[in-house]
Amino acid sequence: MVYINGCEQAANGKTVVDIINEMNIDIRTIAVELNEEIVSKADYDSTTLKDGDVLEVVSFVGGG
Repeated sequence: MVYINGCEQAANGKTVVDIINEMNIDIRTIAVELNEEIVSKADYDSTTLKDGDVLEVVSFVGGG
């Protein structure tokens, strides 16, 4: 199992880009952290999740 934004999910073997697509999020407006390390956007499609990973997907919000 993998923890995605605090929720346990069966995502073992999926890539970061798979998860982003499933979440229907605009890739240009997010940052991704895997096991407390930022993942470069260039590595989203080659970063594969494995059991025990913790993935955080954070969206940028504008305001003022």
